[in-house]
Amino acid sequence: MTAQTVAGLAIPFIGTSLGAACVFLMKKELSDRIQRFLTGFAAGVMVAASIWSLLIPALEDAAAMGRFSFIPAAVGFWCGILFLLLLDRITPHLHRYAAEPEGPHSRLKNNTLMMLAVTIHNIPEGMAVGVVYAGVLYGVSGISASAALALSLGIAIQNFPEGAIISMPLYAENGSRKKSFAAGVLSGAVEPVGALLTILFSHLLIPLMPYLLSFAAGAMLYVVVEELIPEMSHGEHSNIGVLSFAFGFTVMMALDVALG
Repeated sequence: MTAQTVAGLAIPFIGTSLGAACVFLMKKELSDRIQRFLTGFAAGVMVAASIWSLLIPALEDAAAMGRFSFIPAAVGFWCGILFLLLLDRITPHLHRYAAEPEGPHSRLKNNTLMMLAVTIHNIPEGMAVGVVYAGVLYGVSGISASAALALSLGIAIQNFPEGAIISMPLYAENGSRKKSFAAGVLSGAVEPVGALLTILFSHLLIPLMPYLLSFAAGAMLYVVVEELIPEMSHGEHSNIGVLSFAFGFTVMMALDVALG
């Protein structure tokens, strides 16, 4: 594994950690308006990344199938959706603004359940980065090192507010900046682990690379529709979520095209 790949896997985790470090700089939680803006931005980044960094390369890699080249992308996409649906059902977690936790009953505190929700959210992002860098290592068509870097940077940008959104409420609950920072960092640790495992096993699945790319896309879009869009639209009507979504989409699209 090259140093460039290791750095690419670490970048999203660094974004989460820097966001969690806000607990040392801020005295109060982020306002509802700012959280909605950041959530919309994250949703836009993830949708653009799913299209440009994952689904389009999946279709290009299956181009030899001709008119049926959509099949790997469609199958992988649905597998990603169903995988996240399964995680959603078997993991206790709580979305922001939700009245009741989801998944199996547990006695965990609400902020811990919210951290688990973000951890679930981070799993497909780690897989996406791992699959893309595996594609670079094994020469999959449509994926360049700069395109993989663009995906890592885009996910890191949207991970920054997530780290803050986790650490700040925990600090309000437990009064410990260090513990809250550690929890925010831990919520993002699943990303480099998932990415690394994806790369380690990808050499066994090279013929299935279009399925893996679209699998990650489906998982990411599940998170967007099931979690991020409801959160950015919560409460009194406002256009802030839509505008920030468009901004995040544009940023990720520009990164992928400019660096790809």
